[in-house]
Amino acid sequence: MATFKYSARDGSGRVVAGAIEADTEVMVIGKLQEMGFYVTSLEREQARASLRATLHRIRKVGMRELTVFMRQFATMVNAGLSMVRTLTILEQQSESQKLKEIVGQVRKEVEEGMTLSDAFNTHPQTFSALVVNMIRAGEIGGVLDDVLNRIAFFFEKDLALRQKVRAAITYPTAIFIFALGVIFFLVFFILPQFIGFFEGLDLVLPLPTRFLITFTNVATTYWYVMLGVFALAVYAFRTYIRTPAGRFRFDRWKLRVPVFGPLVRKVTVSRFTRTLGTLITSGVPIMQALEVVAKAVENKVVAQAIDSVRSSIREGESIALPLQASGLFPPMVVQMTAVGEETGTLDTMLAKVADFYDAEVETTLAQLTSILEPLLIMFLGFVVGFIVLAFYMPLYQLITGIK
Repeated sequence: MATFKYSARDGSGRVVAGAIEADTEVMVIGKLQEMGFYVTSLEREQARASLRATLHRIRKVGMRELTVFMRQFATMVNAGLSMVRTLTILEQQSESQKLKEIVGQVRKEVEEGMTLSDAFNTHPQTFSALVVNMIRAGEIGGVLDDVLNRIAFFFEKDLALRQKVRAAITYPTAIFIFALGVIFFLVFFILPQFIGFFEGLDLVLPLPTRFLITFTNVATTYWYVMLGVFALAVYAFRTYIRTPAGRFRFDRWKLRVPVFGPLVRKVTVSRFTRTLGTLITSGVPIMQALEVVAKAVENKVVAQAIDSVRSSIREGESIALPLQASGLFPPMVVQMTAVGEETGTLDTMLAKVADFYDAEVETTLAQLTSILEPLLIMFLGFVVGFIVLAFYMPLYQLITGIK
């Protein structure tokens, strides 16, 4: 299949241009005529352009792009614009070429009589089961405009949470990378200049100096072996966590690891409660909502606990009991869920819990950042200080011997 660049005129005479994939020029002209276009020029792109198109197809739409799209979508539908008109406007003004193509395909499917939820469901890489199920419930209940607002609000909250986590770890990560860069520069460019001098001294070199010389010799001589071992370890780890057992153990470790474990747990609880609350508010049946949430939390251990909740509900029991039995959810979550079930306000209670844990995540991030920054600076100072000490000790011995 090749990529063709075209220029055409629509029914109103307006010039349009773009690219389309097909096997032959005849097929391209046929597709464009079906779309109501009169082709004025057609050119086949080179192999490099086809490679670029392939890379473009596999690229996913970013979370920020999708959040902006959902907010604009909800605003236009609430303003009274028709579905096709809304999709047409969003297709034209989208800055992401990938999202523009997907919205264009959705618009065409809706024009052909497909429901919005089914049209979204044909693009699972962009629109998750959460979005599809909420829109389907809104279509059935006749409250699609309200559901779109809830989806936009959910995306904005989720994006804000991700951005807080990303912003909190940016500075510590930069310090760590800088420390590794300093070590790399010293080991490969500075220390080798002095090794011959130290080894030529008629002195018994101190232990730190001998250690540094050995480490530098090994690193500069067998760097390719070390790089290969590192690459092999990364590949083995990534392969292992792709297996069901490996992923489960890794997710369980993330919840238990000191320092970062409580943060991961709070983020997971926040995502679980907000997702479930949003789905229930939108009218999605509880069993179907829990199935969607199990995929949205992105943690196999928590997903297993949610499956236990589904089994419990199927047997006529409550939600709170299996949550408590899992040991993964704090008492506050269990108690608020139980109160919500008893009073019929489960969605409201879950939303309050999500807001609380969003604030808890922000507080925990601030605390972790305040701890990590000085620790990383101390680590960098220790490494540089050790190298300076290893240099200074034999020189001090030499000067003392001369005196």
